[in-house]
Amino acid sequence: MEESRLTKLVNEAHAPQSLPSESLAEQAYRTLERLIVTLVLEPNMVVNERRLIELTGMGRTPVREAIQRLAWEGLMEVRPRSGIAITPLDPKDFAKVLDAREGVEQVLARDAARLAGPRDHERFQAAADAMRKAAADDDVGQFLDADKALDAVLGQAAGNVFAARLAAPLQTHSRRFWFRLKRDDGIAASTDAHIAMIDAITARTPEKAMAMAADLIRHLRTLAP
Repeated sequence: MEESRLTKLVNEAHAPQSLPSESLAEQAYRTLERLIVTLVLEPNMVVNERRLIELTGMGRTPVREAIQRLAWEGLMEVRPRSGIAITPLDPKDFAKVLDAREGVEQVLARDAARLAGPRDHERFQAAADAMRKAAADDDVGQFLDADKALDAVLGQAAGNVFAARLAAPLQTHSRRFWFRLKRDDGIAASTDAHIAMIDAITARTPEKAMAMAADLIRHLRTLAP
């Protein structure tokens, strides 16, 4: 992709909202993750560190930390002396991602229903409200922000760092596939599936939360080829 066109797409992209007390490395990570998820950084594209520094407006150290994290998550591949490659995107791999995600998502939903506190419930409700607004406004960027926020509170509320670390990259890969494969009603349908899980968690019904997490994965499977 020509650099001028890439810069234009980055400028037009919906940048993720900054969070309170968020480190520069986290900001760089979320910015690059958004560009990968929304295919502005296209599958198989090769870029260099300097270009990513320019695109994010961040310094070398936070961008390098973000690159390392994205490489560990399988979204980038660092190729010494040849650049940084964005991972290919084969729609047929979506089912494999969902196979890996399904069990851990149910564990997180079950444990969040058991263990989430009042502050967690506030954050769950904020994610649900943001998803509803995104659906009403047909705003993909806002939906992606809300989905990322939901993943974060789900991982923290469940109190299982091992499951959360396993789920995080799978959730990001799912967002990338969702963006590529979503239908015209994609935001509304996905909002309904996510909110059903949120409602079960905040109602403190662990078994139903597990069932709704499974339903969410079933909904995503309808997008897979």
